[in-house]
Amino acid sequence: MSRLKRKIEAKSACLGVIGLGYVGLPLAVEFARAGFRVIGFDVAADKVAALARGKSYIGDVPDRELKAVRDRLQATTDFALLSEVDSVNICVPTPLRKTRDPDVSYIVAAVEEIRKRLHKDELVILESTTYPGTTDELILPMLASTGLQVGKDFFLAFSPERVDPGNNRFQTRNIPKVVGGVTPKCTELAQALYRQTLETVIPVSSTRVAEMVKLLENTFRSVNIGLVNELALMCDKMNIDVWEVIDAASTKPFGFMPFYPGPGLGGHCIPIDPFYLSWKAKQDGFEARFIELAGQVNSAMPHYVVTKAMEALNERRKSLKGSRVLLLGVTYKADIDDTRESPAIDIYKLLRARGAEVTFHDPFVKELQLGHGGEETVTGTRLTQALLRAADCTIIVTAHRSLNYRNVVKNSPLILDTRNALKGFRGEHIVRL
Repeated sequence: MSRLKRKIEAKSACLGVIGLGYVGLPLAVEFARAGFRVIGFDVAADKVAALARGKSYIGDVPDRELKAVRDRLQATTDFALLSEVDSVNICVPTPLRKTRDPDVSYIVAAVEEIRKRLHKDELVILESTTYPGTTDELILPMLASTGLQVGKDFFLAFSPERVDPGNNRFQTRNIPKVVGGVTPKCTELAQALYRQTLETVIPVSSTRVAEMVKLLENTFRSVNIGLVNELALMCDKMNIDVWEVIDAASTKPFGFMPFYPGPGLGGHCIPIDPFYLSWKAKQDGFEARFIELAGQVNSAMPHYVVTKAMEALNERRKSLKGSRVLLLGVTYKADIDDTRESPAIDIYKLLRARGAEVTFHDPFVKELQLGHGGEETVTGTRLTQALLRAADCTIIVTAHRSLNYRNVVKNSPLILDTRNALKGFRGEHIVRL
């Protein structure tokens, strides 16, 4: 048994986590809960300061969980402390550039900090979602430039994050963990680390397989959501209730899995990950047509929502220009505070560009950034009967369970429901996607 494996199994290893966001912070807490000493690294001083006070900024990590591990979890902006860790997980963002090619600059920056302090018997695991080949083609050469040999002196693996914010049933500890190492020894050590903390660890033959697993999972969702979104557009033309169709189809006990239409895709994964795969396929001379087509359908949904609202207003002898439009819910999914890539942002901007007076209410969000750089921020409004009555059109973009939909139906002159939140409600003033 290697020295590093003995330290991991004895829980005497010091573990590092780079990136203390939706992926990194829950992972760091689980490591600390298992008894490890953990150092969390982030470039955001405000996050580090909050954690030092025992305050969480991640909904899936309550303050009480932070306080329970405060003696074992240290947060810092000082990357010099990487010299103390035996293992480090990279959990940094991997956005797309405007040209829809991968931006791996955050990964490169993290690996460069590790490279400066890489030592023998150290395990490095990438968890950030990326294209197949990133671990072998990008990270390995950077670390090997130190003169240390992978599989002998240091160990490198990829393990895709599978975080689902707001999911009370499946969280970091009980979501099966896929692991693929550069060498069999790398896989063995990564397995050993995760098995100290997580319920199920699934080894695969290589980092490329592990990288592809994550992209398949989210591409599967993107393509099927694209299919059902196109079906919704089709049913609208045929005057068929797509929600009733899906409910009836869901009664089939085999061969069918329900997906639901909506105003567009959101979150860090589903709108982005398939394009990582599509981009990589193009590098190898393959055109991923399903992926590209699903992306086109899904990205067009905010435009369709705005058109649907405009048509509904026209039927009531009102123009979209000058109308007061209220957006209910601006997060990318229900019952969380995450607005990353939310379709509400595009809907807000499209409505405003057509001359509408737009406001929003979201019980989880006080301010909405309309641009990635935070160049413009709009403030939400308290939901009142007067606000609902004053709106010419209310659009349900996110179906938060805490919203009083009976009150919305009673007081809104016109409602466009993009999530079937008003299932069971009837009225000529209700328009469904």
